[in-house]
This record gives sequence, structure tokens and C-alpha cells, in this order.
Amino acid sequence: MAPVDKIRCDACPVMCYVAEGRTGACDRYANENGKIVRCDPVTVLDRTLAAGQEVRPFLPAEGDWDGTMIAGRDLFVSGLGAGTTYPDFKPAPFIVSREVEGVDTVTVVTEAIYSYCGVKVKIDTDRHLGDEAAAVRAEGEVIGHVTTGEYGSQMLSLGGVDHLTGGSKAEGRATCNNLMALCNGEAVELSIDGGSTVIVQAGQAPIVDGQAETRMRVGCGSATIGMFATQWQGHVDEVVVVDDHITGVVSEHQAGKVIGWEDTGIRIKGRRSTPGRYFQVAEPGLGWGGTDISDPLTILDKWLEKKGARPGLTLLMVSTTGEHAAYYVLDENLEPQPAPMPEALVRSVALIEENCEPALCTVMFCAGAGGSLRSGVTQNPVRLTRAVQAGEAKVTLGGADVFLWPGGGITVMANVLDMPKNSFGYVPTPALVAPLEFTMPRDLYVGLGGHDGAIRPIRDVLERGGEYHNVFRALGREVGADDETVKPFPGDSKKAG
Repeated sequence: MAPVDKIRCDACPVMCYVAEGRTGACDRYANENGKIVRCDPVTVLDRTLAAGQEVRPFLPAEGDWDGTMIAGRDLFVSGLGAGTTYPDFKPAPFIVSREVEGVDTVTVVTEAIYSYCGVKVKIDTDRHLGDEAAAVRAEGEVIGHVTTGEYGSQMLSLGGVDHLTGGSKAEGRATCNNLMALCNGEAVELSIDGGSTVIVQAGQAPIVDGQAETRMRVGCGSATIGMFATQWQGHVDEVVVVDDHITGVVSEHQAGKVIGWEDTGIRIKGRRSTPGRYFQVAEPGLGWGGTDISDPLTILDKWLEKKGARPGLTLLMVSTTGEHAAYYVLDENLEPQPAPMPEALVRSVALIEENCEPALCTVMFCAGAGGSLRSGVTQNPVRLTRAVQAGEAKVTLGGADVFLWPGGGITVMANVLDMPKNSFGYVPTPALVAPLEFTMPRDLYVGLGGHDGAIRPIRDVLERGGEYHNVFRALGREVGADDETVKPFPGDSKKAG
């Protein structure tokens, strides 16, 4: 039996009893005058609003919208703020018809509850964050793992159903909280077992063990030689580009040989791959070129006089970002001694730095759309899947384009920075909540077994709102632009008891 003066919210599996003027456990739905309302407005993307232009809310319940905003405008009702398809038997909160380039088009709009979701994080750094498959923790709980290192970047896989619901309650809460923060563009501190602590924020430079990264490497040690060998010729006798993956030696490298670089008798510790390319010159770390060394001379073996080593021979050692560089001259014992770097080489190091791109973090939300999401679109869900995989129906997240994974099901991935700000919420099961839209021609939608009785013209949607007594706001189509929020429901900070 429901508690006195409380009503039950059916917007998610938790099914909170919510008192007047309070919200449920998710902070997304509230009891207003005995009705469950969605606290955040539905975001309508408007292609005619310039990026950064002030957001103008639609408030149909108060009569502020007179219909003029539709004329000549390309409006797209997104899932952000729309409400949910839960429980499964209901049509999506909004099934909107509009004309697009002369075609009668339907967009099915919902906020999806994702238990099967996570993020793929790309961290631009040469520094060693942790071994592949090492656990990644937040708030002391394991929420993911390190995956493969890519060209100039380290990759993390965070979240997923096993961390959200397959472990302890603390693990699930930590996973949900940190996934939502990352997807909403907030900074999150992650620690990697046996490795580093890194602060990750979408679109911002990573901070590794307290040190902010400024740039990606220009390439591996071999590629750097290929790009800059001609810049060094005539100014130095030998160049070693130190890199955790492939350390390059210009005199041995094909790029050096092609332009007539003479042998120097240098020898490198490590495993030789091909001429001028060496693997495993040092362990991974936070030093030169992503290795664990602070003194680059430790990777050098004895120089060979019979192969060209001589007193006075000059040597430039540089990292793949130009962050580290040193100049040496061989003494009478063929030992490298530090010396002031000639101006021509200073300029070449600066050129390496100039060719490095800014180091950033990228957060890609990845999720599978199944169950209630598809039944909210059509009475025959497999037809929707086939239409999506065939490219006949388009999937978007908050209006943002997605990468659709080939194969079975509807698994999508989107850059969170392409979505409107604060697109992500949660339910305490725990799971993430994010906007989802399917767009297709009307005749295709009806043919899929779509809920044709629930189709409404866009004008009607804006005039009358939806099941959750929605208000609306317009947002410039370039999502991520100035996203001024509409005044929230007055009680949205008061959770149900």
C-alpha cells in the first residue's frame, strides 16, 4: 500500500513513492500537484540558432509559445528530458512526425535506461599509465581496465554490465557515478593498479601523477627520423629519438641512408628490429619518450671506433614530443659529454614540438539498445534492428551522430562532446540514462509495426507536451554550444524518503 500523500513513479524499475514537492531517488522525476513530472525540459535542437546563442525555452503550459518558432525552422525533438519507455509495453514518450526535405519522417524519442553501457577513454600521452589489462579504480572500486596502447595514446575501457550490476553495491555505485560524470564532461580521478593516477576529462588535457600533459608525440622514434632527418643533416653527426615503442637512430635508419648519412659507430641497448629501429630500450615509464629513464645515455652501449666513432663527434638525443632534448660531444675516450646545443638544433627540437598535437582526453559512450527501447518503437523489435543495420533507420543520441557497430543488435558509440551538455542521468539500479532517437520515413516506421497511433505532429508535441508534463527548450544545433539551463523544478534537490 502506498504511503500517505505519496504517488508511485513508474519511470524506472526502482518505482519510488514520491511525496509532493520532492523527487525520486534519481533526481529526475518529481511529484508536482499529484502528478509525476520530468524535472528537466525536453531539448529541441534548432538548426537556425547560432552556436552560443542564448537558449530560449518553450513553455507551452504557460502559453508562452505562439507557434511562430516552427515557421521556417528545422526542429528536432531530442530524447534529452523526454522521459522513458519503461515499463516495456509503452510506446516511446514522443513519436514525432515532421517533414524533412519533402519526406514525411518519424522520429521516436526516449530517454533510455542502459545497464549494458560503458565508456572507451582515449588518453593522449606517451607516459606509461599501466600494464594492459590492469584494473582501473575510482573511489577505490574497480570500474574497468587498461586496454591496448594506440599511436600516441593509452586506452581505457570503463563500465559495462559486470561492473554496474555484477559486483558489490559499492562497485556498482562507483561505476555509475564515474561513468555519468565522465559522460557529462566532468573530471574524474582514476588510479591504475601497478601504474599511475590520472585525471580524465573529455576535451581536456590528462593529468598524469599530478603532471598535465601538453602534447602528443609527433610519431614514434622511427617516424620522427623520417620526418626530420633532412632538418638535422649538416648540423649534427648523429641523432637518437628515444621512444618506449620504437627508438630511432638516424645514421642506421633508411631515411638517413637515402640522404647519405655517414656511419657513427653508435650502439644501442635493446632489441633491434630493422636498421635504425630498436624495441625495448628501457622499461615503460614517465621519463624520456614514455620510458622510465631520466638520463638518455643509459640506452647507449660502447661506441665502435672501427665503425666511425671519433672524438668530436656530435650527438643529439631527443624525445618524440621534444619535451626532452640534450646535445653531446664525444671526448677522447669516445664518451659523450654534455655541451650547449647549437641554435639550428634548438630550432629542430622546436619544430618537433610544433608538430605535436595537443594532448586531450576523449570519452566515447558505448551502449546497446535492446529490450524496452525497441518495444517502445515497434511491436516487432527485430524489424527495427534490421532497419537500423540496413541504414534505413538512423540512430542518434541527443541529436548527435553515432558509430553503429556492425553485427547483431543495436550497439552504438558516440563522442560525449557531440551531445548536449549534461545529457546523462542515472537510475539507482544502477544504470545510466541517456537520450536516444530513431528517425526514419513514416511508411517504413508503420511497416515495421510501429506505434502509428502514437505518432504526433511536431506542433502538437510542442503545444501539449507529453506524459510527464514536459516543458521544452531550444538549443543551437551545434550541440555542446552555450547550454543555459531552464529553471529546475523547485523541489528537485529534495529526494523521496
